[in-house]
Amino acid sequence: MTEVPLRRALISVSDKTGLIEFATALAGRGVEILSTGGTAKALRDAGIAVRDVAEVTGFPEMMDGRVKTLHPMVHGGLLALRDNAEHVAAMEAHGIGAIDLLVVNLYPFEATVASGADYDTCIENIDIGGPAMIRAAAKNHAFVTVVVDTEDYADVLAELEATGGTSLAFRQKMARTAYARTAAYDAAVSSWMAAAQGDAAPRRRAFAGTLKQTMRYGENPHQQAAFYVDGSNRPGVATAVQHQGKELSYNNINDTDAAFELVAEFDPADGPACAIIKHANPCGVARGGSLLDAYRKAFDCDRTSAFGGIVALNQRLDAATAEEIVKIFTEVVIAPEADEAAKAIFAAKKNLRLLTTGALPDPRAAVTAYKQVAGGFLVQDKDTGFVPEADLRVVTKRAPTAAEMDDLRFAWTVAKHVKSNAIVYVRDGATVGVGAGQMSRVDSSTIAALKAGRMGAELGLAETPAKGSVVASDAFFPFADGLMAAAEAGATAIIQPGGSMRDDEVIAAADAAGLAMVFTGMRHFRH
Repeated sequence: MTEVPLRRALISVSDKTGLIEFATALAGRGVEILSTGGTAKALRDAGIAVRDVAEVTGFPEMMDGRVKTLHPMVHGGLLALRDNAEHVAAMEAHGIGAIDLLVVNLYPFEATVASGADYDTCIENIDIGGPAMIRAAAKNHAFVTVVVDTEDYADVLAELEATGGTSLAFRQKMARTAYARTAAYDAAVSSWMAAAQGDAAPRRRAFAGTLKQTMRYGENPHQQAAFYVDGSNRPGVATAVQHQGKELSYNNINDTDAAFELVAEFDPADGPACAIIKHANPCGVARGGSLLDAYRKAFDCDRTSAFGGIVALNQRLDAATAEEIVKIFTEVVIAPEADEAAKAIFAAKKNLRLLTTGALPDPRAAVTAYKQVAGGFLVQDKDTGFVPEADLRVVTKRAPTAAEMDDLRFAWTVAKHVKSNAIVYVRDGATVGVGAGQMSRVDSSTIAALKAGRMGAELGLAETPAKGSVVASDAFFPFADGLMAAAEAGATAIIQPGGSMRDDEVIAAADAAGLAMVFTGMRHFRH
């Protein structure tokens, strides 16, 4: 059977967006509408004829609404095979009417959790009857159309207009969406319960997302890709408003997320900050007296790599900074806000994407990160590690000066966002050299120093900006050679986790070179 006419619908929704318009259109086509509770009241208040489910089942809603649709008169109407003589006979014998269309969106469990509600309130917002009906209707999609998303109302009406009913292909699509919704709902409940019970590694774990964007391709043109959001509403690329420019690519989204998470480490109350990202690694990060100053300092770390990069700002984008950014090709600019003058400047650059988020993500908030490997997933807490200055341990004879300590803390923050092995040179609140992703820490140190020297020559400086800088290493120096490479480049102070079997040897080398060195006791590997 292909087209199925819609004669009877059951509508029970928490989200009443578009409800009245949709139900009015159904009623206009002669569809009988069954409903429950608040949905029935909303329909009646709008003048739409509706029959209470309680009238159909012969039982009133009870137990504070926990029991209302769990009844054979409802589930029989959803599950009966219309081409099965025994099913049809059972319907006739028990007075069960067929339900051709089920419209249900579930209790707002995810929103309740996000609001910070207490345990009992969250439990009460776990829907039972809704998922049961959705699964029943989806299973019987040969005869029943199921709708779980308000954005599908228009498609249902268009299908009715085109075919006079619903096609099998349409019902299959709706069923697929319905099962994904109940799976996501159960995943949200199980994840919340695991967290509420303090279980960091539950025996079974589910992940879910909602499609935000299909893409032309992934990292490379031969890879298919799509972007899904998890509903957490963490400020960033997933929640941003795009003001202009073409659609974001897979790589754009990945790099923009990296840039914004990095710049969010710097509290706007402490001053403007800018991060420029290329291939998920920082090519320049700086603080400044103004946003323009911060951008210029970040840009001067590696002007070559900044071309075609991502710019993230921790404060409202202004016109002066926008004018500077557009002097070179930039893929994406992301900021909490942007003033109208800045938007007007960017408007002339049709390929530049401007995103605003309304807020910065909290760099200390608990976030679950996962990565697919062959046959499974790795799951961990996002690296929100932070070491207060009071917990930093000076291990050399010379302690850092106040200025060096400021730069050391800045360098340590940036190193957390650089792919391992990571070495970051910083001077006067700005990166001057970044070595990322090398198999050897010595190579990372050498590359960072080389890039600093090259940039210094390009800027016309008399000496490398690495001279007088400080250096951060994301993990301990297993030997003194990496530290000595930094010292030879002109660094005066080092920050690193410590913990190597050769710490004493590395400390002695630092003392011999007149370096100040600080241990954090925390590692920041990033793979």
